[in-house]
Amino acid sequence: MGKSTGFLEFERENNPAVEPKERIKNFKEFHPALDKEKRQKQAARCMNCGVPFCQSGAMFGGMFSGCPLHNLIPEWNDEIYNGNWKQALSRLKKTNNFPEFTGRVCPALCEAACTCGMNDTPVTVHENELAIVEEGYRNGWIQPNVPAVRSGKRVAVVGSGPSGLAVADQLNQRGHNVTVFERDQQPGGLLMYGIPNMKLEKSVIERRVDIMKAEGVEFRCGLNVTGAEQLADYDAVVLCCGSKQARDLNVPGRDADGVSFAVDFLADATRRLIGESVHEGLTAEGKNVIIVGGGDTGNDCVGTSIRQGAKSVVQLEMMPKLPDTRAANNHWPQWPRVCKTDYGQQEAIAVFGHDPRIYQTTVKELIKDEDGKLKEAVIVSLESKKDEKTGRMIMVEVEGSEKTLPCELLLIAAGFVGCESYVTDGFGTERTARGCVATEDGHYKASAGNVFTAGDAHRGQSLVVWAIAEGRACAREVDEYLMGYSNMM
Repeated sequence: MGKSTGFLEFERENNPAVEPKERIKNFKEFHPALDKEKRQKQAARCMNCGVPFCQSGAMFGGMFSGCPLHNLIPEWNDEIYNGNWKQALSRLKKTNNFPEFTGRVCPALCEAACTCGMNDTPVTVHENELAIVEEGYRNGWIQPNVPAVRSGKRVAVVGSGPSGLAVADQLNQRGHNVTVFERDQQPGGLLMYGIPNMKLEKSVIERRVDIMKAEGVEFRCGLNVTGAEQLADYDAVVLCCGSKQARDLNVPGRDADGVSFAVDFLADATRRLIGESVHEGLTAEGKNVIIVGGGDTGNDCVGTSIRQGAKSVVQLEMMPKLPDTRAANNHWPQWPRVCKTDYGQQEAIAVFGHDPRIYQTTVKELIKDEDGKLKEAVIVSLESKKDEKTGRMIMVEVEGSEKTLPCELLLIAAGFVGCESYVTDGFGTERTARGCVATEDGHYKASAGNVFTAGDAHRGQSLVVWAIAEGRACAREVDEYLMGYSNMM
């Protein structure tokens, strides 16, 4: 697909980025798009490789490779190259309900599996996808599609994150009457409140939700569903409430005023931008900030803290630094386990003159002032040693390596340990060892009555693209339950 010799003729060119010291002045997205001519050249690099690993979505060596949605990537790359943007959108919509989300926040598993990336740089699949959907909006090709026939079946979706929106969209298009319940004031779940505005502007979510409303999906926000009795009138209930039970930090001084979970900090930052009520003290302005966790959420906290005017930012990572290039045992098309300097770290380097990350380090103690407010954090270095009981390698403290850093705000970005217990308790569903709603392998029906589940509530903390894939698969299973069969993809 694309131009048969395109990968030999054209170099990879990404969307440009606004310089770090300029973009930190606001919370706006900072990757302006390439013009159409350049984008078509990028699509021309798609190789007609025979076996498109990009869309395969398969396990290789214990790691997932390719797109979980099985997006028809070579097909719409070919359409872009030939200038057939409307046809490209048609192919994209067949597998992805919300390419405007994944085109912005997905880490691009597809690109890691691109055959062109085996010996060169991969095709800009992620940005091509975004270009298609935004071209669709600009030209008015994306309009409400109201189902012509209704089934009379009523479905309640609890949670309006990407999995909940995907379930609702699919089942509504099938003709079922769908109501989405959201405990926050706006739909979108972590898309709205967990992903910072500079990665996903909230108008993008509102634009899609408005279309879904016009298509017949009902959104009831500011309402926390706590049990099955609230939804007794529905034919099916789908729990898409996420994996929001944050992993805590068990150290002396944890109760200090100035310690927060990262997800609460990021949500509060969004509320400030959209005019909702906030916690007055939950800001990085003028503070020395320490972030515990080296993943995407930790990086988002770095970028947000800098925009709020932090005095300093340190990011602690328990594990060693990953290599800068693929290790010998990390073969293509596996996900490349390499060190990535993301936008937040780039901004910290520009502002403070150094990478904020300190590897193989964690917090040992938090120190409060006389008013109970956080003033310092004692950090300690870690090393890998074998646990004599289990034989596994574990990280242990290096004796005498303690250091004390000034800290008025400590953010815990150490991941999540499952969905909140009141959800499973209220619906009488069993839980997995990971704290998620239990189902049979490969299925989405929970152990209780007419209850189903999808997304992070089902699989644990994961990616937006996986949440959409789960939502689509769950919707098909719900449809079969309601109708006795399903013709949904």
